[in-house]
Amino acid sequence: MSESSRDTAEGAGWGTTERGRYQQLMPHKAEKISWLNPKTLWAARNGVVASWFGDPTGRTRGRWVAQRAAAGAPADKVIRRDDPDRFSFMVLGDTGEGDDPQYAVVPGFLKVGEDTRFAVVASDVIYPVGSADDYGTKFFRPYQDYRAPIYAIPGNHDWYEDLGAFMRVFCDDAPPLEPEPGPRPLTRAWLRSLLWHRPRADDGQRLDETRQLRSDAAQRAVQPGPYWAIDAGPVRIIGIDTGLLGGIDAEQGAWLREVSQGPRPKILITGSPLYVDGEHHPCAIDGGGTVDDIVRDPEHHYVAAIGGDIHNYQRYPVRVDGRTIQYVVAGGGGAFMHATHTIPHISVADVTEKDFRCYPLRGDSLAFYSRLYGRRLRLRRFFTLTEAEATAVIAERLGIPPTRTPGGPVRVTLRTRVVASLLGAGGRPDRTSRFRLPVRKIYTQLFSPSSATYSPPFFKCFLRLDVTPETILLRCHAATGNRAQETEPPVEDEITIALT
Repeated sequence: MSESSRDTAEGAGWGTTERGRYQQLMPHKAEKISWLNPKTLWAARNGVVASWFGDPTGRTRGRWVAQRAAAGAPADKVIRRDDPDRFSFMVLGDTGEGDDPQYAVVPGFLKVGEDTRFAVVASDVIYPVGSADDYGTKFFRPYQDYRAPIYAIPGNHDWYEDLGAFMRVFCDDAPPLEPEPGPRPLTRAWLRSLLWHRPRADDGQRLDETRQLRSDAAQRAVQPGPYWAIDAGPVRIIGIDTGLLGGIDAEQGAWLREVSQGPRPKILITGSPLYVDGEHHPCAIDGGGTVDDIVRDPEHHYVAAIGGDIHNYQRYPVRVDGRTIQYVVAGGGGAFMHATHTIPHISVADVTEKDFRCYPLRGDSLAFYSRLYGRRLRLRRFFTLTEAEATAVIAERLGIPPTRTPGGPVRVTLRTRVVASLLGAGGRPDRTSRFRLPVRKIYTQLFSPSSATYSPPFFKCFLRLDVTPETILLRCHAATGNRAQETEPPVEDEITIALT
């Protein structure tokens, strides 16, 4: 097994010069999305508009579900497969920016996933707005050599054009929804309609052509709608659609309660992780209750809840009524990297730093962003931290031993501490000042989202789950963009989940 970032700096992708072969898979002119570009932010405005003037996602989702039911989709929305009791599948989240970091995941994904039965994309298949025109370079092309079906749940970016392209690709070429009567003037819905982003009239004209890249019968996957359940071997995998703002409607909530019944072990796949960045986000259901209430119910037999949306890997083993549920963030499949160095000292639901896992390691995340902003601000000599310096200052701030021991003694200087503070590095709750918390919030919400780096290490990841009647072996594999990790993707985290 190759070295991981928990073993050595080289295993994290630092200090190597041989870039992987992923660039051979990319189109000649790959799009480079910048989330600091006002044009991109304006196109992706529907989430903000929905939060101001009301979220129409639940109603639109209900119309899609009704359309699929009329077309003959199963009423219970369960996909019944013929997988054996022992099988494997892949999970990757937040994939589709179509640039170097997304394609850097592909060689390792194909190698590790060669014998798997299917894959699931957990949130945000396509960036920035889920356009049908983007599926060629951001879905069909990168995964054309994955010889098994790919299922998906939509993320908020897939909803920015009312889910039309997602439904065409994953739901048996679902036709567009019939237009509804316009809202009454001078209402909130009317104001929302004036600002709402909609797809172009000619969007997706080449979709049928690009589908040919994944046209083999073995690759075909038809979903009953944007949310679904898969019965595969001894487990049931349930995917929910959390829409634009991270909640689910009452109709989907009732369905989730129904398909969660019974003794079969279950895995939830969601676009909004239930534990993330040291916080609990149980995911509200319209009409009352939360998704996590359903997951925690011992009668439902959930063993894991895997969420996308946040572009890194995190795992929280939470004890619930004498059993452990693995809450996982798995959004590192290709989009820009959300920082992990901003995650504070972990103390949530009796999960401590000893139990918590993340990738990239916080020190690697801080070193990555110090290089990024050193270039952007033309202050490289001041901002840039070595991975050893970043690891040391993170250990000091969190009051924990370094996950990876530096090669020699590293002195934490005033400059190192200032850079860590400016970049929002987390700390212990008993040491967090009133100044530091606002800096962290400003950094994570405004400055962290950016893709303006196209050289390794990228710190991307994907999951492989090996299922038997007794256990699930969950592994998080790294993709840095370097040849060493492309040839043999390191295992950054591994956990065996008991099913009996």
